[in-house]
Amino acid sequence: MTAADPDLLPYEMGLEPGLEPGFDVPALPGASEDEIETPALVVDLDAMEANLRAMAERNAAAGVKLRAHAKSHRSPELALEQIRIGGAIGVCCQKIAEAEAMVRGGVRDVFVTNEIVDPRKMARAARLARQARVIVMCDDARVLADWSAAAISHDVTLEMAVEIDCGTHLCGVDPGEPAADLAARVAATPGLRFAGLQAYHGAAQHIRDADERRAAIEAAADAVRLTLTALEARGLPCPMVGGAGTGSWEFEAASGVWTEMQCGSYLFMDADYQRVAAAEGQGLGAFANSLFLMATVISKRPGRAVCDAGLKVTSLESGPPRIEGVPGARVIGCSDEHGRIEDPEDRLDVGDRVRLIPGHCDPTVNLHAWIVGLRRGRVERLIRVAARGRSL
Repeated sequence: MTAADPDLLPYEMGLEPGLEPGFDVPALPGASEDEIETPALVVDLDAMEANLRAMAERNAAAGVKLRAHAKSHRSPELALEQIRIGGAIGVCCQKIAEAEAMVRGGVRDVFVTNEIVDPRKMARAARLARQARVIVMCDDARVLADWSAAAISHDVTLEMAVEIDCGTHLCGVDPGEPAADLAARVAATPGLRFAGLQAYHGAAQHIRDADERRAAIEAAADAVRLTLTALEARGLPCPMVGGAGTGSWEFEAASGVWTEMQCGSYLFMDADYQRVAAAEGQGLGAFANSLFLMATVISKRPGRAVCDAGLKVTSLESGPPRIEGVPGARVIGCSDEHGRIEDPEDRLDVGDRVRLIPGHCDPTVNLHAWIVGLRRGRVERLIRVAARGRSL
């Protein structure tokens, strides 16, 4: 059976009935790379699995746990591979809908690393906790009564972490006494159990200079230590300190403070992390770009080209995608359906296929229903982005 059997392959490969290339999916399993219809999001499975193993080995060597962040891929299938191949104990999610998709897909340990203040979403989290381990968090005592009501009404005890502001100045209670006070309130609230601290310094992830990034994490570690001292004074054990990301995890792991690393982008990498890696010349070099946006040149003029990948298939907030393997060519902008390419050496022509490395993998993945899993030039499988667009 080949990729030319659209009526049979979807059933045989576990896909939804009726899927066919050019309508629902960019290609079916068995197709060659050249047969993938563009624009399409493609993952090099060998490179991705090498990234999984590299992160597992490094976390094990550092003596910390990995709770991989699923917001980078929004796919239960990839979350399970992060656990099975990559040694993760579970995953993080940013949204309740994302967590629901993970649990429905077989993930049994989920930490929702975002503030939730809507009682309806609290009820959903409590319902989910009947099926899997679900950790939630807060930075404000005013939400505790609603969280308690949700837990009690669904006959569960919800694990709750306290988020501290360790430098990003986005969410989080002040470290030290204010955080310890909130933790004591959590521990005393019916239906809740204090799970530990969330200390994620998101702003540090893409600092180009490694010494500056290290200094930012050292300051964050001081904030965590201050909070741990305050917790100890109250006799409150702290089972977990979560945080870290792909750009900084080595510093958190070496601090002796964090117990769980919450890296996500290491699975795919992207052009912006590639720029960080080039600037630092150290740890990030262990991870290769495995995620690509496959595009086709649809128009050509001297010195410039246009491809079929625009804003509807790639995000630009971290800069444009980088073109792989075409010296001198670079994406200089996008409109809805088009990518504008500067091609000073006129290496590209109409019909040429190009691999683009997204500037930021997380929001780019969220624009796609499927990721094409490619191994040695052949489509091996399709990976559903099950939580695509699920932001409630």
